[in-house]
Amino acid sequence: MNKRIAVLVTHDFEENEYHHPVEAFRAASHSVRNIEKQAGNIVYGQQRRSSVSIDLGIDDICIHDFDALMIPGGGSPDFLKKDDRFINFLQQFGNAQKPIFLCCYSTQLLIHARLAIGRRLSSVDNVVYDLKNAGAVLFDRDVVNDNNLYVTSRSTLELPVFIHECLNVLRA
Repeated sequence: MNKRIAVLVTHDFEENEYHHPVEAFRAASHSVRNIEKQAGNIVYGQQRRSSVSIDLGIDDICIHDFDALMIPGGGSPDFLKKDDRFINFLQQFGNAQKPIFLCCYSTQLLIHARLAIGRRLSSVDNVVYDLKNAGAVLFDRDVVNDNNLYVTSRSTLELPVFIHECLNVLRA
């Protein structure tokens, strides 16, 4: 069954952590919608090698419109965490027990959304201490799947395993 995937993304996203999973999701016939502050915006990756067109504004969406959520890392999560609308959307997604896919630095958003407590996660070293203090259970693994609800990876190096695990969750 085809799933509808929301991608929260803004400027300075990690290009590979966006493009590789999105390409894999689309190749598996899932639909992907990019969400930022306003539909029609163009956001640029950290290296300025690519851009992404925003499909929907955060004020125009509802969690019921989507089956899964992905958030790429890079600098994008730093911008997203400063806007309560994105944190609220993430909280609602977590509370609805829908799958959330997080790469590298995007795991920090779980802290701001108060969703890290008791969650089994993997993350980039720079965020591990904060996640532990927020109540997460951290594993030093390429990818961790917490009950098909949270799929997390440490870095861009683990993208093939991360994508494989995300696709498995979407098939479930």
